[in-house]
Amino acid sequence: MAGVGKLLKQAQKMQKGIEALQTQLEAHEIDVTSGGGAVKIKVNGGGKFIALELDPDLLKEDAKFVADTILTAMQDAAKQSKEYNDAEMQKVTSAFQVPGMF
Repeated sequence: MAGVGKLLKQAQKMQKGIEALQTQLEAHEIDVTSGGGAVKIKVNGGGKFIALELDPDLLKEDAKFVADTILTAMQDAAKQSKEYNDAEMQKVTSAFQVPGMF
């Protein structure tokens, strides 16, 4: 049963690491621009969109172009946030190895 106790301690350690990471992810901000800087989006490492800034000249463009530019920026922001989140989560969980499972 000593193996089970060790496993539980590892799981608790990983859980604490994940909780600390979630706080870190919320604090990490990623800035994304699109359309030559016409759209600026700020998202955190947890995937929460924080800010959206539009160049007033962009709003003079065709509605479809504006929508496409904003959508591109949002997709890029979401992708960058997920990549950051995944990389940081990998750092925390990679230390947790279950014998015979990985």
